[in-house]
Amino acid sequence: MRPIIRALGGVATALALAAGTTSVASAETEPARGAGGIDWRPCPELAEVECGTLSLPIDWANPRGEKFDLAVARRKATDPAKRIGVMVVNPGGPGGSGVNFALGADGYFSPEVQQRFDIIGFDPRGVARSQPVQCSVEVLRAQPSIHPADQREFDRLAAYNRELAADCREHSGPIYDHADTGAVVKDIDALRKALGERKINYYGLSYGTLIGQQYAEEFGRNIRAMVIDSNMDHSLGTWRFNETEAATAEDSFREFVAWCDRTESCALHGQDVAKVWDELLARADRGEITDPLEPDREVTADDVIGVAFGAFYGPHWQRLSEFLVELGAGTHATSFAVEETARNPFPAVFCQDWAIRVKDHRQFSALVDRARQLAPHMRGSSLGHTAMAGCVGLPERVNNPQHRLEIEDAPKILMLNALHDPATGYEWAVNAHRQSRDTTVLLTYEGWGHGVYDRSECTRRATDDYLVDLKTPRPGARCAAVEPAPQSIASLDAKPVPAGPTTAIPGWLE
Repeated sequence: MRPIIRALGGVATALALAAGTTSVASAETEPARGAGGIDWRPCPELAEVECGTLSLPIDWANPRGEKFDLAVARRKATDPAKRIGVMVVNPGGPGGSGVNFALGADGYFSPEVQQRFDIIGFDPRGVARSQPVQCSVEVLRAQPSIHPADQREFDRLAAYNRELAADCREHSGPIYDHADTGAVVKDIDALRKALGERKINYYGLSYGTLIGQQYAEEFGRNIRAMVIDSNMDHSLGTWRFNETEAATAEDSFREFVAWCDRTESCALHGQDVAKVWDELLARADRGEITDPLEPDREVTADDVIGVAFGAFYGPHWQRLSEFLVELGAGTHATSFAVEETARNPFPAVFCQDWAIRVKDHRQFSALVDRARQLAPHMRGSSLGHTAMAGCVGLPERVNNPQHRLEIEDAPKILMLNALHDPATGYEWAVNAHRQSRDTTVLLTYEGWGHGVYDRSECTRRATDDYLVDLKTPRPGARCAAVEPAPQSIASLDAKPVPAGPTTAIPGWLE
């Protein structure tokens, strides 16, 4: 496994608590089927929230076959007299823990939302407490470069991805081949039934928007209200996926530069920020930058880009500017240390949701060249590139291939997206809205970062009004940008990095 950057601690703010390894409380035998079908008990992490499990088929095409336990958490409405129903939440990833999201939901959702809804979080199949996809650390560490220089190195990456898939399948069982979003939406509807609800409300963030979109396609009649925040566009092929990811990463870099130009507190204010950045990457390419706490370890350009990409999620521009100055001077006090992990759900989900398969090095090189053309400073998108490279060599047939969004039997759905999102670009939201115009309303946040709900009073109020009163914003509604306030190093370090292809690169979640 490549070294993991810890340079900015938790620079990309996570909505959920860090994914833990503690298992949820559950009955020793099959969960009781009375009272909603889930044996609720106080969560071991937080007694005020209830936890349990729901036994579901691993393969929905064979419902009588092998089962797994879906981990679920419930934070009850704080004012039962005003309770509207349940709100199922998912923080994205793929790989984010919905149980942890529910545990920390009191610090995210407004008091009004907490009064009106039982907040229900679940760990999607293959994630965290729900029979997680696990792989050998030894195999994970053996990953070759995801920047193959020729056909030989491309073939080696393809062979490695197949070896890793076989290893993960061996350690995880059949769940590995059934971790796609198409299966997850069936799990959600089974959860709805177990909760005894005729209709559910849903809030999905980032990759959780893909879950929401596909639930609306298949089970739209079972929705009361749905908010999909920072949207995926599942209609994209390999080339357009690559291009849009690169363009939105570069857009976030340009916004960082513009902030430095207008803000005196930026550590690079008054300088040519793009030039400083390019020179720092060039020094990293030449092996001239080392980890201050591990002088024998070189800091690569990919390391630096990964830190910046994570900072754009906040955005944490102030701390990023300080980091770049410190790194250039060789005085940064945090190590670029290696972190070991055996959990690896991202490719099991992403590569079954997206038929993105690069055939050979020639095509791979053309994709990289195009990404760098669109994003010369960010050298493409670290997230998009890693996701694409992780599917090289895997079977072309996938469980849940891309398609245009087709929602027919659903109420009005509220879409949220920032104009300058580093991961789920605004173009994705516009395109998904265009495909579902009769059933979706898009609210644009004119600012920065990943995740919109808690950006401002405007975004929060519009969302709350919709969830509580089913009042949708007018078509074309926008909320003004709110300049991000500088954050201390301590506050950044207290926040975990969201789930992504590796823990060095955040995933599609805030």
